[in-house]
Amino acid sequence: MGLIASLILGAAAGWIAGMIMKGGGYSWLINIVLGILGSMLGGWLTSVLIGVDLTSGFNLTTLIVSVLGAVVLVAVYRLITGRSAVR
Repeated sequence: MGLIASLILGAAAGWIAGMIMKGGGYSWLINIVLGILGSMLGGWLTSVLIGVDLTSGFNLTTLIVSVLGAVVLVAVYRLITGRSAVR
């Protein structure tokens, strides 16, 4: 996947993860970083659990795996820092 596609998908995944975790989203830069790291984490987890890397290409499967990875990252971050969701 190209750099521009990774940035767009990362931003979308990070924003969706922020909405799911009731954080109201983050800045656009944090959304991109969170989404890209979530994609890497999600790809690694799917390859370990089911033996297939589902983060290849610009498609719905990649977005779902990226969002799930980003949600895990947000949950771990909140667990470590003791921060809760913004209400």
